[in-house]
Amino acid sequence: MKKLSCILLIQLLALIPVFGFGQEILSPLPQAKLVTRFPFKQYSGGVMTIKAKLNDGNDSLNFILDTGSGGISLDSTTCSNVGLVLRASDTTITGMGGTHKVSFAYNQKLHLPGLTLDRLNFHVNNYEILSAVYGEKIDGIIGYSFFSRYIIKINFNNKMIEVYTPGEIEYPKGGTILRPAFTTLPIVPINFRDAKKETFNFYFDTGGGLCFLLSEKFASDSGILLSRRKPVITQAEGMGGRLQMKLTVINQLQIGSFKFKRVPTYIYDDIYNVTSYPFVGGLVGNDLLRRFNMILNYPKREIHLVPNNYFSDPFDYAYTGLAIYLFDEKIIVDEVNEKSPAEKAGFQKGDIIIGVNDNFNNNIQDYKNQLQVTGQKVKVVIIRNGQLDELYIKPKNILK
Repeated sequence: MKKLSCILLIQLLALIPVFGFGQEILSPLPQAKLVTRFPFKQYSGGVMTIKAKLNDGNDSLNFILDTGSGGISLDSTTCSNVGLVLRASDTTITGMGGTHKVSFAYNQKLHLPGLTLDRLNFHVNNYEILSAVYGEKIDGIIGYSFFSRYIIKINFNNKMIEVYTPGEIEYPKGGTILRPAFTTLPIVPINFRDAKKETFNFYFDTGGGLCFLLSEKFASDSGILLSRRKPVITQAEGMGGRLQMKLTVINQLQIGSFKFKRVPTYIYDDIYNVTSYPFVGGLVGNDLLRRFNMILNYPKREIHLVPNNYFSDPFDYAYTGLAIYLFDEKIIVDEVNEKSPAEKAGFQKGDIIIGVNDNFNNNIQDYKNQLQVTGQKVKVVIIRNGQLDELYIKPKNILK
C-alpha cells in the first residue's frame, strides 16, 4: 500500500475533416488477446501470490499481487541473495508501518509464466514481517507497473490468472462495473451504513488481507460507527513492521451493486496519512474482494466484479488477541493483548506453538484457520522454557 508518482493514461483522438468541418472520431480499439494464464496461491485474508523469475535467475520467487502498490518492489534480502546492484534515491515510500526512503534496482526483467515484463524499476523494502505472517518467503510485490500494461482476469474459483493485451473485452453477465479514480492506486466509492449512511472513497486493495479498513480520523469525523459497539484491540502488519488496530463490524457495505451485512472492519490510527484522508477514508481488502471474480482493466480505467463460489462465505468474526509469526521455522507468539481470550488462556510472548488441536504440521496458515472458530475451546500445544504444555483458548465472537 504505497504511493508513488501518478501516471496518466492518454487516449488518442483522430480529427477528420468532412465537408469543410471537423468531426472527432474515436479510433476503435483492437480486440483484447490472451497472452498467458497461470495459477496463484491464496493465503488467509485472501492475499494472492504468484511465481516469477528475476532476470536470468533460475529460482522461482513469490510475489504478492497487490492493487494497493503504486509500482513494483523487491525484498531487500532477496536483492542481496541474487546480487542486484541497488541505487540510493530520494523517493519516499509511505506504508502503514511507517515512512522511509528507498533504493531502486533499475531496468530489470521479471519472467512470469508465458510473459516477460521488462524495463522494470523495483523499489526495495524489507518484507521479513510478511514472510513471517504467511509462513513463506515473500520476495516482492507486483502492483501498478504490471496492471497498467495489461487487462488482468482473476478467477478465485479455479485460482487462475489470465493476462490480456489492452483492447475490447467482453465482461461476464451478472456483474458490476466500477470506474475508479486513479492515482496509481484505484479508488472506488463505497456505500456503507452503521450509525448512519455514508458514501466515501476507498482504495481497492487486493494486497490487504482484511475486509474493510477505516482511517480513525475518518471514523471520528464522520461519526459512522455505532457508539455502543466496543472495538477490540488486535495486531496487524504493514510496511515497516507490526502495529495495533481496533477491530469491529459495520452493519452494511455496498460495492457496486452488491451488498454485504455485518462486515468485519479495522480502525487504523493513520498517523502517516497513508489513506490520504480527507480524500480517501481507508481501503476495501481482499478478504471481501475474493468473493468476486474480477477483471482489472486499467487501460480502460474499469474494474468488473461478478460474484463467485465464495460470495456467500461467512465472514470471520473470531478474535483471539494472539499474534503469531513464523521465525526460523518456529511459530512463535509475539503479542498477547490485554483482557483478550489469549491472555485468559495463559499465553505468553515467546511461547512456541507446535500444534493446534490434533494438527502438528507446523503450518502457520493451518494453525490460524483452526483458531478462527468461535463458540468452542481450541487446544494449543506449546513449548515454554523447554517444557511442553497445553493451553485452551476460546476465540471471542466480535458480533457479541
